[in-house]
Amino acid sequence: MAEASTTWTFLTNHSHVLYSIWKSPDIRVREIGALVGITERTVLNIIRELTDAGFIQVTKNGRENQYSVTADVQLRHPLEEHRSVTDLLEMLSKRDDDVTS
Repeated sequence: MAEASTTWTFLTNHSHVLYSIWKSPDIRVREIGALVGITERTVLNIIRELTDAGFIQVTKNGRENQYSVTADVQLRHPLEEHRSVTDLLEMLSKRDDDVTS
């Protein structure tokens, strides 16, 4: 039996953008798009949605934007609402050797 090509992932583009911002608040939209594999326009739409939902804040710094994650916001889905954004991001940032020790 041949293996089917998998085109989906467990995390959404929203979580990928959020994680990218958390790891590097000075990251540019173009860099986020390249990391996540989406267009700059899609990144901007996701940033707007994350901002509107209170997950991130955008601060103008001259011509550039600086992003910050609002860490204490609870996740939105009923299965995850007992966890905060920080819980998710810290889990994603753990290295394999941190998890196994």
